[in-house]
Amino acid sequence: MFLKSTYNEIIKIVSKPRSYIGFAALTVIISIILLAMKADGEDYISFVTASFEQTLSFNGKILNGNLVAFIILQMLIIHVPLLVALVTGDLVSGEASMGTLRFMGTKPISRITFILSKFFAGAIYTFFLTIWLAFLALIIGQWVFGTGDLIVLNSDGLVIIPELDISWRYVYGFCLAFLSLFSIACMSICFSVFSENSIGPIVTTMAVIILFTIIGSLDVPLFQSIHPLLITTHMASWRSLFEMPVPMEDIFHSIYILLGHIFFFIAIALWRFNTKDINT
Repeated sequence: MFLKSTYNEIIKIVSKPRSYIGFAALTVIISIILLAMKADGEDYISFVTASFEQTLSFNGKILNGNLVAFIILQMLIIHVPLLVALVTGDLVSGEASMGTLRFMGTKPISRITFILSKFFAGAIYTFFLTIWLAFLALIIGQWVFGTGDLIVLNSDGLVIIPELDISWRYVYGFCLAFLSLFSIACMSICFSVFSENSIGPIVTTMAVIILFTIIGSLDVPLFQSIHPLLITTHMASWRSLFEMPVPMEDIFHSIYILLGHIFFFIAIALWRFNTKDINT
């Protein structure tokens, strides 16, 4: 029953035009970035590495697909959640606004199964959106710019990662990106359970992301205690995979925080939907 319900939810997602906005937006944005890097990427890289050229000598091709994928992830990881919320925020409230939610009582399916199938369908949509992001950023980036060693600038200076040591970092990096995006999907679905229209949960999720991002960027003692608990704080945890050595303890901490948010939002959604009057 759960698999059949999930299949029906996936069909609903596929049938909505808004479900393709995220894929189209990623395609356009990443294509623009690739064209810009192809035209002026060398000047951009030279500007970043200029302060190091007095003490270091760079040989080989610095601008390559691995670096371009890193730049794209750095630029988009905060914005992609908005594309996820555009679809997942409508999964429950959309049915409430259309009046189809009340017919759930006529079907041999429990409320728990119904809501969990919504979350699972949201996870599948988020997974494919992440795969599309990885394909455009990494695969197309390597096709256009080739491969090579990756030079990453962090707070400690430059980190040079050999080409043979990069692939596994991106695999786990996109897994962390998926986990971050799925936590946002769970948030929007949770908001969707509380709403009777499609716009409310989407706007609320976007507002929360913007608020968390602003709080995370403010170096104010008042907010220091809550920084480690914000989803947006851990959405950049994939960057830790490109440090040497890799701070595995910090990465696992981010994973635990994100999983905690996921289970929290699912639990709240289940509680609310079980007490919700869907017959009126």
